[in-house]
Amino acid sequence: MKKIAILGSTGSIGTSTLAVAEQFPDRFKVVAIAGGNNRELLESQIRRFRPSLAAIADAKAAESLRKKCNDMKVRIVSGVEGMIEVATAEAADITVSAIVGTAGLVPTIAAIQAGKDIALANKEVLVTAGELVMAESRRWNVRLFPVDSEHSAIFQCLHSGQRGDVKRLILTASGGPFRNHSKDDLTKVRLAEALKHPNWSMGRKITIDSATLMNKGLEVIEAHWLFGMAPEQIKVLVHPQSIVHSLVEYRDGSVVAQLGMPDMKGPIAYALSYPERLPDVSPSLDLASIATLTFQEPDRDLFPCLGYAYDALKAGGSMPAVLSAANEVAVRYFLEEKIGFLDVPRVLKLAMEAHAPVSFKTVDEVLKADLWARREAEKIIADRGLRIAY
Repeated sequence: MKKIAILGSTGSIGTSTLAVAEQFPDRFKVVAIAGGNNRELLESQIRRFRPSLAAIADAKAAESLRKKCNDMKVRIVSGVEGMIEVATAEAADITVSAIVGTAGLVPTIAAIQAGKDIALANKEVLVTAGELVMAESRRWNVRLFPVDSEHSAIFQCLHSGQRGDVKRLILTASGGPFRNHSKDDLTKVRLAEALKHPNWSMGRKITIDSATLMNKGLEVIEAHWLFGMAPEQIKVLVHPQSIVHSLVEYRDGSVVAQLGMPDMKGPIAYALSYPERLPDVSPSLDLASIATLTFQEPDRDLFPCLGYAYDALKAGGSMPAVLSAANEVAVRYFLEEKIGFLDVPRVLKLAMEAHAPVSFKTVDEVLKADLWARREAEKIIADRGLRIAY
């Protein structure tokens, strides 16, 4: 019986993780969960899965939740300290890191330092502090299991050969809802359109990142740290069907791909059960009914965020953290309908141009760069008077 702690239990990855745990009650036990401020959903999860520890972001919400759950044997905590308690829960064997954004960094590092294996669904943990996170993982002999469908696919494909024989990694991207749009079309994009992903059901922030291709850019940086590949060894291809989740090319010309229906329960289950594979986790793949799989180069002129991610990775140091934090701010403003779709990459470009990268030695330095980038992005939006560009 593997015991699980979940950071971000009320988000899309968290709820899918709980679904996997519920499907295999003889294999998994959920011992600790942490959500955002969705008190009703968190209460429902507490009642359904009976963890001994639960955390919610807001202290007042935690007090309300304690009253609601006073008939149960669960300790309810709040804030960053509460998230850390969940991440490092003594009973847990593995911590699922699924809090969106930089907010997941501190509790994930705490989990690593507590010796917990990590099922990593939070891109920003490695994007902002990849060198530190990988060093801590080695220091504490902790395994990182990728949960992103693309990185899980690469992780699986790498079992087909020796690491020294790998020529390059190929990450696939759906291309989002606007892959066939023109620049003029993108100036008229509305929020509701951007939130309609053609293949995946995800949280709002990640869905917008997919529409701008920033999501794929963050995955390039993440792949660099997870698999030790140089930027020029990581390629992105648009694959609208989202059936080939990623590929690995070996030096002999062989290409190994991982295929499956677009369903996050598959990568989650593999991360939790590795090296075993659990039965009937995702729907079976019927290639005959799909009939056609297509691939194309991403349009970096139309979707410059992907190129900015490569630029940040090559610049190194604090630049990826600045890119990630500025993106969080820009996406938040877009979700609030205060700036336009094309303003998102404009904010990132200006924030990166204003930053001189420095090396990180501590998490506090990461958080300092993150705060600088957030303030800079806010300043860019205010100074330039960016508003909905329709």
